[in-house]
Amino acid sequence: MSPAQAEHTNRLSKEKSPYLLQHAHNPVDWYPWSEEAFAKARREDKPIFLSIGYSTCHWCHVMEREEFEKPEVAAVMNKFFVNIKVDREERPDVDRVYMTFVQATTGGGGWPMSVWLTPELKPFVGGTYFPPDDRYGQPGFTKVLHRIADAWEKDHAKIIESGNQIVAALARSNAAPAEDTTKPNEQMLETAYGQLSRTFDKEEGGFGGAPKFPRPVTLNFLFNVYHREGAASENGQHALEMNLLTLRKMAAGGMHDQLGGGFHRYSVDALWHVPHFEKMLYDQAQLASAYLTAYQITHEVEFEKVARDTLDYVRRDLASPEGGFFSAEDADSLPNDKSGEKLEGAFYVWTKKEIDQALGDEAAIFDFRFGVAAEGNTPAGSDPHGELRGQNVLIERHSIAAAAKNFEKSEAEIRNSLGKSSATLLALRARRPRPHLDDKIITAWNGLMISAYARAAQVLGDAGYLSAATRAAEFVRAKLYRESEHTLLRSYRGGPADIAGFADDYAFLIQGLLDLYEASFDVQWLQLAEQLQATQDRLFWDEKQGGYFTSTGQDASILLRMKEDNDNAEPAPSSVAALNLLRLAQIFDAEDLRARGEKTIAAFAPALQHFPSALPQMLVALNFSLTKPKQIVIAGEKEGAGTRALLAEVRRHFLPDTILLLVDGAEGQKFLGERLAEVRAMQPVDGKAAAYVCENFTCKAPVTSPDELRKLLTR
Repeated sequence: MSPAQAEHTNRLSKEKSPYLLQHAHNPVDWYPWSEEAFAKARREDKPIFLSIGYSTCHWCHVMEREEFEKPEVAAVMNKFFVNIKVDREERPDVDRVYMTFVQATTGGGGWPMSVWLTPELKPFVGGTYFPPDDRYGQPGFTKVLHRIADAWEKDHAKIIESGNQIVAALARSNAAPAEDTTKPNEQMLETAYGQLSRTFDKEEGGFGGAPKFPRPVTLNFLFNVYHREGAASENGQHALEMNLLTLRKMAAGGMHDQLGGGFHRYSVDALWHVPHFEKMLYDQAQLASAYLTAYQITHEVEFEKVARDTLDYVRRDLASPEGGFFSAEDADSLPNDKSGEKLEGAFYVWTKKEIDQALGDEAAIFDFRFGVAAEGNTPAGSDPHGELRGQNVLIERHSIAAAAKNFEKSEAEIRNSLGKSSATLLALRARRPRPHLDDKIITAWNGLMISAYARAAQVLGDAGYLSAATRAAEFVRAKLYRESEHTLLRSYRGGPADIAGFADDYAFLIQGLLDLYEASFDVQWLQLAEQLQATQDRLFWDEKQGGYFTSTGQDASILLRMKEDNDNAEPAPSSVAALNLLRLAQIFDAEDLRARGEKTIAAFAPALQHFPSALPQMLVALNFSLTKPKQIVIAGEKEGAGTRALLAEVRRHFLPDTILLLVDGAEGQKFLGERLAEVRAMQPVDGKAAAYVCENFTCKAPVTSPDELRKLLTR
């Protein structure tokens, strides 16, 4: 905190959100989203300035530095407006309403989001980043403030009426469409596949041009196309090829942290070379899972390596001592301890001189492998602000084989050299000023991370990953779950925030618990998943149309109750919930859950008919619903050698339309047997662990050897 900042303290100083706390010493008289702020606006008849962002947002930092830290700008804001700050990660419901307005009125959106509201919270002007003076084709922020203040003073009755009309229009567009007879069907899967094929970058992987986002939900869908169509089919083969090329190119690029593991948010160029350097927990979770699937299908060690380095990065740098996972690391940091200004990517980039001094004789091999150049290696156009001039973003420029040939060494010698050099540079990097860590723990994102670790435990047979998933689940249950009500809270930082969970918190955590059950066969996670599904249905289900609203509708300050109808960086809650319901329906042979899952998919049928590739995760659920329900039940002692051998065989295969159960003659079998008569009767064969492969719990004869099981799984 600078001396100037220390002069000011506003109401944000009492909040838990790192983003709000970053602004606690601005001269702006900030309020959190609260009745206190709303009442002040009504009492003083002032418009509200609403600023929404998150703590690792680069342009949020820029706008704070240029505007909110300036006393002269703060004076204008404080005189004419009631100023409210919102962390979009804490309050996605607030963000969703006003982002819809900004996108509808400006054609774009992003963060920081800047919106002016009437005292009744109805928006009338909106945008994103505003510069301090006229530039980038935008008016300066102070000029905008004065214009809006003048308009409010001269004709605020007209502005209020405009706000009323805007909210009414948004409500109409958000309302359910007229009766639509569109039914979910296989053609939607084929249309989405075609749309993605047409936008696929055949040279560099990914979909579309720069900036290039990973969008793991697309990879999930295409892996499902591969499984559905079969490896021998043209579409199945091409779906897999698109994914594998994308994953290889991302792993080789600068978007992948070549030293520390994990992935940055997105690539500013089409080559995956120069990233926007922030690291988000939800990206690590979903991309680790995608690399695990690629490994499960191909058994290529490179995919395992990337999955592990991503999971290990999270355990090392984003894990709380209590067991949960932190949200994100910033893109910006100080280049060194003496620097006064943070730069994007400073923690991650290198000059050739720095590398050569650190590595000595080994530097030549490292430089060759990772494309290090004396003048820097960023492509033209990838660094518009000149922050990376002379710097190198590490990429896999040459293969191990090419390096071995170039330096006349064996591949083993090259790998050994690179391993030592990477360790040296990673240790050196650790002494640099670290980017800001957003250390709040979000329930939804922890659900995604539990899934990733649980899947890693299954696919890689690594008990450490199972431990990480279990500790996170135990943390969420202990700190973010109200057992008496079976409800979730949104986030935790030094204690739970007083914000109820949203639909994504429930959907993502339920998915994580189902995956954790299949990794551990501990039925407590299945029981908790079932309880949380009942709560999600009670709080968020749309009785008329099906599907899930993102919020409960119980907060009067949220003007619109909305459904998320796009699978973006994070999947839509309804997309994940639909698959959760179908999985639970299989586990418990529950027709009511199956019907609810199918109604959830049907609620989005018009959107799937119009542009199905906007909802790839919903298409995964649709694909699941169109296949015959499959179960694999292993009967045997949980830790028995025969049981472990059969489980290992199952986990070698990518089986997205199958659930896996264990009946061990103990608590798990008792719990499942209360719902499923078939499970009660399943047992080992002649004292050997046995696998039952079933469709709708109509089972083939049990087998006791991995070879026999493999034949059943590959038919």
